[in-house]
Amino acid sequence: MDNGLPLARRDAIASRLGAGRSVSSVALATEFNVSEDAIRRDLRAMAAAGLCRRVYGGALPLVPGTTPMTTRVAEDPERKRALAKAAMPLIQPGSFVFLDNGSTSVIIAEELPRDSDLIVATSSIEIAATLAARGDVHIHMVGGQIDTVIGGAIDGIALEAVARLNIDTCFLGVCALSAGGGISALDPADATFKRALVARSQQTLILTTNEKMSAKAPHRVAELRAVHGIIVEHDAPDAAVEDLRAAGADILRAEPNAGSQA
Repeated sequence: MDNGLPLARRDAIASRLGAGRSVSSVALATEFNVSEDAIRRDLRAMAAAGLCRRVYGGALPLVPGTTPMTTRVAEDPERKRALAKAAMPLIQPGSFVFLDNGSTSVIIAEELPRDSDLIVATSSIEIAATLAARGDVHIHMVGGQIDTVIGGAIDGIALEAVARLNIDTCFLGVCALSAGGGISALDPADATFKRALVARSQQTLILTTNEKMSAKAPHRVAELRAVHGIIVEHDAPDAAVEDLRAAGADILRAEPNAGSQA
């Protein structure tokens, strides 16, 4: 057997995905004259490398905003930390906090007030591991099948678990928000999960970097009035902020981080 064949085959598949085309396991197996198991192994490896998103029967190309959690966590951490620090005074000691899937929520997990007797729930392994390393919060893990792009469980099992919670404060991850489009997500299952979180939370907060205020996503989660606070960056565009306020959003600006120009 030619040891270079699997890599060459994966390169060919990656080229199609990179061009925005979905791929079918059955069709690829026929084309390359290999078993469907071989193709599924290829697609699993490519998904783990952040090259595609696995779905039943094949794989889909990644779209902007759907890079894996492991990649997103390393992007602009200090911008996200400034947002997290601005939100900390809004958390009451002894409260039940939910951290939705998202790279900013990993930073929130690091910045939560110390020794405040918090119960913190999440469906993200990355966030749960960050909380466990602190050693001073009670962790409630919501289970289900982990979606590696989303960064946690958002399936029916996770939805059922959320329906049984009484959340004091939820930090909701978003893909886009605007005065006209409200709060939106790229993935329909993720949007459904977020709607469940909003419904079960006394206080819903959003931390957003500037690019999400001009982004678009197809699946609406909620109107801006459904959340209780949106924390934006210190240099968020004034026009966009005023549009959000006019649509009913309560806005708080973060302080500049150490590496920013005021």
